[in-house]
Amino acid sequence: MFDNTEIAFSHLSDKALKKAWWLFKAINVNFLVKTGPALTNFALKAGLPVLPLIRSTIFAHFCGGETIEECEDNIANLWEYGVGTILDYSVEGEKTEAAFEQTAAEIIATIHRARKDNKVPFSVFKVTGIARFELLAKITAAEPLSTAELEEFDRAARRADRICRESFTAGIPVLVDAEESWIQSAIDRLVLDMMEKYNRETAIVFNTYQLYRNDSLDILKANIKTAGEAGFYLGAKLVRGAYMEKERERAGEKGYPSPIHVTKQESDRDFDAAVAFCLDHIQQVAFMAGTHNETSCRKLVERMKEKQLSPGDKRIWFGQLLGMSDNISFNLAHAGYRVAKYVPYGPVKSVLPYLFRRARENTAISGQMSRELRLVNEELRRRKDERKVNVISA
Repeated sequence: MFDNTEIAFSHLSDKALKKAWWLFKAINVNFLVKTGPALTNFALKAGLPVLPLIRSTIFAHFCGGETIEECEDNIANLWEYGVGTILDYSVEGEKTEAAFEQTAAEIIATIHRARKDNKVPFSVFKVTGIARFELLAKITAAEPLSTAELEEFDRAARRADRICRESFTAGIPVLVDAEESWIQSAIDRLVLDMMEKYNRETAIVFNTYQLYRNDSLDILKANIKTAGEAGFYLGAKLVRGAYMEKERERAGEKGYPSPIHVTKQESDRDFDAAVAFCLDHIQQVAFMAGTHNETSCRKLVERMKEKQLSPGDKRIWFGQLLGMSDNISFNLAHAGYRVAKYVPYGPVKSVLPYLFRRARENTAISGQMSRELRLVNEELRRRKDERKVNVISA
């Protein structure tokens, strides 16, 4: 199902496809990925003009632009082939109240853009974009908060409520991304409160479950049970996870058991089990399978067929990142399934942490870059052969 490169790359010109080949080739070199952040930061501090190079290469491939308006070409291009856009304001590392308010306003702006048409079916945000990381860590650790910290969290909760209320009013579901385990419980409680408030008629607020954690499957099941008992719909985005190395390093440093599964097979097992459990409770759940794993996508397609659920069922989505796994996204969309791509955006310099993390993640996934390179190679070869046939026919 995912081997048709003509469908997978029909949205890319020959020039764009060749550019993607060179980019994936570079990312496939672990040395460049590991040294890239340090070299880039050095160049920026030295005043070297590296931002234009980044903008025209890795940023152009994995991001939609610096503003919502600059993302419009990507939005239109994806939608031409049946793929929706999730506008992801990817500025990280802010710590001030003013920055948190600005981020909340930007997220609400993505909701306003989404309500204009069907091309942007979801909004998304990270709680650390609107709340201080250290505060969430204290709450997760059940440490007592000062009066000032209680007031600070109240402001953060009101920002989250403002975003979710805008999503509810606009009828645009909002995905809340998962983060590190030592702040996740605070996020989970906040998002579950938002679900209970806004998911009474349909799933508007979605929490994210990282199935590389050894407790996430049980948390998902418990949340679905809670939703059923309390009379609201659960929104779930299912992913494997994005912080594996950081999680294991911290667990080793702090001397507690790692919350991450020991093997990839265990993560795969729990991801597929989570998908199956959501399908078994589809009357109470809407979910997105956020994965670049072909096997998991194929299993979901097969299970949907077994349960006689149509490809266009509004409760079931597939999600991938812009510039990655186009063979999955575009072939699924071509077959009528609901698919959306994360389209990150923001000032180039501010989005660099996101880009570096994506590069590290994708080199860490066994065979990911080799697969991307192979598929791009196959499509370049197919187009070359097609042109030869056309010349002979003429």
